[in-house]
Amino acid sequence: MELFVLGVPAFRLRFQVPISSKTVQRWFRLFRLVIYQSTLKELETLSGTLEMDETIFGGRVPGKRGWGASGKNMVFGIYKRNGKVLTFPISSRAGDTLIPLITHHTKPGGLYYTDDWFAYTFLPIRGNHVVVRKEKGKPKGRDYLNGIEGFWSFAKHWLYQYRGVPRQYFHLYLKEVEWRFNHRSENLVPLLRKLLNQRILKEH
Repeated sequence: MELFVLGVPAFRLRFQVPISSKTVQRWFRLFRLVIYQSTLKELETLSGTLEMDETIFGGRVPGKRGWGASGKNMVFGIYKRNGKVLTFPISSRAGDTLIPLITHHTKPGGLYYTDDWFAYTFLPIRGNHVVVRKEKGKPKGRDYLNGIEGFWSFAKHWLYQYRGVPRQYFHLYLKEVEWRFNHRSENLVPLLRKLLNQRILKEH
């Protein structure tokens, strides 16, 4: 458990622990599963000053780049400044995908910071909306999306060490980095142990 919390990939432990790689992988998958279930169970409705953005996860592949690239995972994120982040795998950046997530997971009356993507044009009827425009990748003016962009950087850096995340388990890895970020000021070992104990008690 301590090695998982430290972020040591399962494949790096094959010469360091007296159990097989498959056993380590099963345990790590169980850790990610209980984290995933916990984050879904404790989903919050965020309020106040919020940053929202979408991004793509996945290594470079031949062919089309950007939002139309194949084999990528699209993710939408909501970040409360100086607080928590919520992440959601999405199949599209369209309004009919993003709007339900925003209305369900944020409280009306907030201050929303987004880029100029058209799916966010409804936000002025929900609260105050600040559009952050960029020039050559940098924000124009004083407004910014540094919080959510900082989380994307953290998440991608963390997942890079795995040298590829199985697509069928991407949602588990995504919620793992969300959990790590949201508990960044806490000792994760007792938190994870508590989640495992709760699962064991529930099963018995």
